[in-house]
Amino acid sequence: MSAYGNAFYFTMNENSPIGVFDSGIGGLTVLRELLAELPDEDFIYFADSKNAPYGPRTVEDVTALSSKIVQFLVDKGCKIVVIACNTATAAAVYSMRKEFKVPIVGLEPAVKPACLKTRTRHVGVLATEGTFRGAHFKNTSDKYRKYVSLHLEIAKELVELAERGVFSGDDVDAVIQKYIDPLKQCNVDHIVLGCTHYPFFRPVIERIAGDGVKIIDSSEAIARRTKDILMTTNMMRTENPNRTVRLYSSDSPEKLSLIANAYLDEKVTVEGNVNL
Repeated sequence: MSAYGNAFYFTMNENSPIGVFDSGIGGLTVLRELLAELPDEDFIYFADSKNAPYGPRTVEDVTALSSKIVQFLVDKGCKIVVIACNTATAAAVYSMRKEFKVPIVGLEPAVKPACLKTRTRHVGVLATEGTFRGAHFKNTSDKYRKYVSLHLEIAKELVELAERGVFSGDDVDAVIQKYIDPLKQCNVDHIVLGCTHYPFFRPVIERIAGDGVKIIDSSEAIARRTKDILMTTNMMRTENPNRTVRLYSSDSPEKLSLIANAYLDEKVTVEGNVNL
């Protein structure tokens, strides 16, 4: 149990902020949906860009990093924490829920809606190796494997490009083409973006995949799930004319600030080189 323990519940109230974290800047795609879904909430976002990417790391390593970040967010008074990272969810969501009393919301690739909507019975999934190894992905995908063929691509280069702030151009087209072509050859009609970094590339992915392929991710669903938890626990804030969005990074703040200010329709403050 977190050292913060039961004291959390005596100080937490509906005016407390929502915590969000990712291995880097990818979780901004989730944060944007949360900002739209919950317009009266304050947010604290942590980007662990210094340790990105999480995909190749061991479960133990990702769990240890996640624990430090959740503790950081709890110490900031967050009333709920959203793990805006598929790899961290796969590795650590269950242990985080045991360690901390704050509600923990995890991500999982949107395999279920893709399997329910597919007409060709072939679904492509782009994700990291950490996500594919996780119980979340296995448990969900196993339910549909009898009826739907899942075609998996480990698109680790997209995480690296996103962390460098490169979202378009010939190099991006070439990388995405490499991942999409095998999926199109398998007659997929849905492609699941199983990493929060990937929606940055959605326009390029949609162009290369073509009109007959639907691209889906989990951002909207996780925002609705977070709202539902806050509403049903009477913890949702309903009035806040001057909300704050504070961003922290374990790396230098310049990249996070540049991308966040361009991507989020919100005034944010950014602090970098945070040691946990």
